[in-house]
Amino acid sequence: MASLHNTPDGSGSSTMNNPVDLYRESISQALAPITGKPVKEVYERLAWTQTFDKGDLGLAVASLRIKGKKPAEQALEWSEQFPESNIVAKPVAAGPFLQFFFKPEPLTKLIIPSILTKKAAYGTNEKLGLRDESDPTKGRKRIIVEFSSPNIAKPFHAGHLRSTIIGGFLANLYEAAGWEVIRMNYLGDWGRQFGLLANAFEMYGSEEALERDPIGHLFDIYVEINKLSSPQEALIKEKKEELKQATEAGQQTQDLENEIAGLESKSENERARQYFKRLEDGDEEARATWSRFRDLSIQKYKQTYARLNIHYDHYSGESQVEMERMEKAADILKARGISEDSKGAVIVDFTKHGAGKLGKALIKKTDGSSLYLTRDVGEIVKRNELYNFDKMIYVVASQQDIHLAQLFKILELMGLQNISDKCQHVNFGMVQGMSTRRGTVKFLDDILRDVGDKMHEVMRANQAKYDQVENPEQTADTLGITAVMVQDMTGKRINNYDFSLERMTSFEGDTGPYLQYAHARLCSISRKAGLSPQDIESADLSLLTEPHAINLVRALASWPDVVQNTLKTLEPVTVLSYLFKMTHMLSSSYDVLKVIGSEREVMKARMALYEAARQVLHNGMRLLGLNPVERM
Repeated sequence: MASLHNTPDGSGSSTMNNPVDLYRESISQALAPITGKPVKEVYERLAWTQTFDKGDLGLAVASLRIKGKKPAEQALEWSEQFPESNIVAKPVAAGPFLQFFFKPEPLTKLIIPSILTKKAAYGTNEKLGLRDESDPTKGRKRIIVEFSSPNIAKPFHAGHLRSTIIGGFLANLYEAAGWEVIRMNYLGDWGRQFGLLANAFEMYGSEEALERDPIGHLFDIYVEINKLSSPQEALIKEKKEELKQATEAGQQTQDLENEIAGLESKSENERARQYFKRLEDGDEEARATWSRFRDLSIQKYKQTYARLNIHYDHYSGESQVEMERMEKAADILKARGISEDSKGAVIVDFTKHGAGKLGKALIKKTDGSSLYLTRDVGEIVKRNELYNFDKMIYVVASQQDIHLAQLFKILELMGLQNISDKCQHVNFGMVQGMSTRRGTVKFLDDILRDVGDKMHEVMRANQAKYDQVENPEQTADTLGITAVMVQDMTGKRINNYDFSLERMTSFEGDTGPYLQYAHARLCSISRKAGLSPQDIESADLSLLTEPHAINLVRALASWPDVVQNTLKTLEPVTVLSYLFKMTHMLSSSYDVLKVIGSEREVMKARMALYEAARQVLHNGMRLLGLNPVERM
C-alpha cells in the first residue's frame, strides 16, 4: 500500500500530529544516502503494513526505480548498510521488501504520553485542512457534505438512514482533518405532492395530531388521500389506453376525450396541481400552510438526528431553488447547443457530447415543467456563490449514480467545470429487509425504538450488571443506535446488506454492542484500579515489556495513519476494522496484563496502557458518530 504522507519539509504530516512521522523521517534520512534518492522520495514510498509480522513500516524497493540490480539484492544490501538507530531496529530484507520494526521502549514512551496528553485530539490533524500549510492566515478549506435528505411526509427509509450515518461520519472525518465543514440537509420539500398534502389536511387533518407527531400525521393523511387518487389515476390511465387504441383504429374519439378531460378536472391530482400552482405563485395562505408543515417536520427531524449524534448547519431543500436560476440553467443549455427539443420535451443527449454511457436526460417535460437536473444545477451554482466551497460531497444511494454523473457532466458542458471538479458523489448500496417488529417499514424512530427494546431485553438477562447501570433505558437506547450504525458501517459502502435485528444486537462477533462492551470494560478496570491521573502520568512505561503490551502500543501508534487513510477511502469500515482489531488485541491481553493484584508500579504502567487504549477507542467511536458508554 502506498504511503499517504508527504515529506517532513513538505505540506503533509507533522510529528506533532502523528508520532509515527518521527520514524518516517528517521528512516528516510538514513536511507537517502544509501539509495542515492532524495529524502522526500524515500519518505513518500514508506508504507504502513497490514500485519505486525511484516514490520511497522515497509518499503517496496522497486518503488524507488533504481536500475542495475534486482530489488531483492538491493533490499539485502540496504539492510546491511542501514546505520544503527535509537528508535528503529536493523531493517529485515524480505525478498524485494524492507521491513522496519520500531524499537519497543522508545515507541511506548512516545505513544502513550502523546495519547494521554492529546486525549480527544489524538489522531486529528488540523494542518490537513489548511489552504496553505506554510501560511495558516490563508484559512481553512471548506467542504459541504449533503446527506440524509428525506422527503417530508414520506417514510424515512433505509436509503435515508444509510445516507445519514455515512454523511455524519464523513462530516466528522473532515473536521478531524481540519476542514471547515458545512452539514447540509437538502429536503424533498416541494412539488405537486404538497398540493395533495394540503388538500389531505383539509379533509383528514388534526391540529392535535400534527403538533404531537407532524411527520407521522402528515404521512398518515398522505396515505389516505392516495387511497382516493390512486383509483382515479388508474381509471384515467385505462381510458387513455382506450383512446390510444381507438385513435389507431381510426374511430371517433371525441366522447372519450371529453370523458378523460372530465375525470382529470375532478381528480385529486388536478386539485393538487392547482394548489401547488398557488404555492409557486406565492399565495400567502398556501405558503403559510406549506411553511408550517416544513417547519414542524424539521423540528421532529432534529430530535431524531440528535439521537444519532447528527446536527445540520443548514436545512436547504428543493423549495429553496429560485425559478429564475432553473430557467437560466435551461437557457444556457439551449444557447450552447447542449439541450435539444425531442417530441415536445427538452433533453440532453450525452452521446453527442462525448459521454455515451450517460444516455439521455430529460430537462423539461412536454408541459414545460422543469425536472431535477435544472433544479440541481441552480442549487449547485447558488451554493458556490454563497459558500465558495473547496469541495462538496453528495452522500446518495448508488441508484442515483447516473443522475449525479449527468449533473456533473452538464456543469462541465455549461462551462462550469471549475465547480463540477469540486463535486463528488459518495455512493452506497441498499439495505434489505429493514422493517419494524410489526413487519412494516415506517419511520426511523420506529426502527430505533425496536432495536432499543431488544437491547433492553439483552441487558436485563444479567440482572446484577443491569442494577449497576444508572439509566438503563437510556443506555439501551444508545446501544441500540450503536447496533444499527455499526451494522451499516461493517462492510464497504457500495455493498448491499441484510438488516438483521438478532445479529446486530448480539455481543458475539464484530457488532456495535461488542464495541461498547470493550469501552465499558476499560472504564470498569479504571474504576476498580482507583488510580489518579497523577499516578498514571508518573508510570514507568519501561515495565511494559510483554509482547501483548508491545503489540497494543504498535496498534495505538497507527491510529493517526488510519484516520488519514480513511480520508482517501471515505469508508467507515476503514475505521471500524481498526477498532475491532484493536479491541480483539485488548481482549487477549486482559489475562496477561492484569491490573488488579499486580505490583503497584506494574499496575500503573498497565493502567496507562489501558487508558491510552480507551482514549483511542473513544476517539474512533466518536469519529464514527457513536456515543461510548461507561457502564452496561
